[in-house]
Amino acid sequence: MKSITIKGSQRESVGKKATKALRNAGMVPCVVYGGDEPISFSAEEIAFKDLVYTPDVHTVVVNLGGKKVNAILQDIQFHPVTDRILHMDFYQIFDDKEVTMEIPVRTTGNARGVRNGGTLRIVTRKLRVKALPENLPDFIEADITEMRIGNKMYTKSIKTDNYKIMHPDNTVICQVRTSRTAIVDEVEEEETETAEGAEGAEGEEVPATETDNVAAVKE
Repeated sequence: MKSITIKGSQRESVGKKATKALRNAGMVPCVVYGGDEPISFSAEEIAFKDLVYTPDVHTVVVNLGGKKVNAILQDIQFHPVTDRILHMDFYQIFDDKEVTMEIPVRTTGNARGVRNGGTLRIVTRKLRVKALPENLPDFIEADITEMRIGNKMYTKSIKTDNYKIMHPDNTVICQVRTSRTAIVDEVEEEETETAEGAEGAEGEEVPATETDNVAAVKE
């Protein structure tokens, strides 16, 4: 998984006045949990743009004047009116300890049911996975090529190598929804394939029998 470095400064004062002063200066107050003790720091709001305003997920290296802490984003608070970042919580990660993280799902291929007029509906856009930090995937790939109208894809069909999906096996990832025209199209396609097979059988040349040869001679 890709990593983003956030340069910040450790906070000595964490009171309301200090926090308000930081926000007025365009800084975001943050806390890193999961270590021996919480680490309070602040960083410029613009430093988080590649971490927050993206569909991708990343691990984070918090650089506090040379002291580096590996972490993942755990929670974020936005202003209800301006959407500015008010506060961020991170969770410290270690190379030898598994961590749970939400990973985006990406579909690949063009579903057969969609080609026949159906509609692909994404049910679950992110899945919680558990793995060592180095084994966290950038995304989870779901191949929908063979999905037909009415089919659903479940988490049990996803191949996982070095991570575990923390959802029941029957969790639906996506489905191809049906419609009146889609059903007709798919049935017609199946009937066409069957008919073409039958025509091929009927159109085959059959060798003449001995009786036919004798009748031809008499004529």
